[in-house]
Amino acid sequence: MTALEKATGDAVFKFEPFVFHVLCRELQDAQLLHSVAVDSGFRNSGITVGKGGKITMAVRSTHCLEVPLSHKGRLMVSEEYIEFLVHVANQKMEENI
Repeated sequence: MTALEKATGDAVFKFEPFVFHVLCRELQDAQLLHSVAVDSGFRNSGITVGKGGKITMAVRSTHCLEVPLSHKGRLMVSEEYIEFLVHVANQKMEENI
């Protein structure tokens, strides 16, 4: 809160989703892993094939959070709301684990 009160610009509370990259030997391996990831709730997962044929499967969570806290140095939310955001972010981290 002290840092936020001293901020002169914009501050954002941000929680990034879980991402796990797996290099796969065969496209079929990546497709199988993709199916398992999506069936497990990681709906933003995907397969990328690079120019050199490198096959990467990315397991991605949907648990993200991005909330503006201040604008041009003016705090836009209460300390109670920030505590609530921290609680929500911690719950999302538990779900990632």
